[in-house]
Amino acid sequence: MSGTHPISDMFTRIRNAFLVGQEEVVIPYSKLKLVVAKILKEEGFIKFYELQNDELKKQSIKLSLKYSQDGAPAISEISTVSRPGRRVYVKKAEIPKVLNGFGICILTTPKGVLSGRAARLANVGGELLGIVS
Repeated sequence: MSGTHPISDMFTRIRNAFLVGQEEVVIPYSKLKLVVAKILKEEGFIKFYELQNDELKKQSIKLSLKYSQDGAPAISEISTVSRPGRRVYVKKAEIPKVLNGFGICILTTPKGVLSGRAARLANVGGELLGIVS
């Protein structure tokens, strides 16, 4: 059963999978989680993702996690910034640069869910969902 905030639940599942060294993690499906998985793939933090259908017609997203040659996880930190009790909004000039460009932040904007770099290029701000490095 997922928590009250789906992105926090997704990030927690990914963090826990990396901590125990799993190759894959399965996350309950939502459109927002699918877009976040797409951003993680485009930025090189996961190998791939795929949409799965269960026999009970429940969809899920399977993420293949990425590790370096020495076994270190590609994601060292993944955390939620905006929560249901405390929403965090940033203007286009205030979008944070995570680890001087080696990490990303994920935002919901009027132009959709974007990484921090894409939001700066699109010249929009929005709600800061999380930070990945």
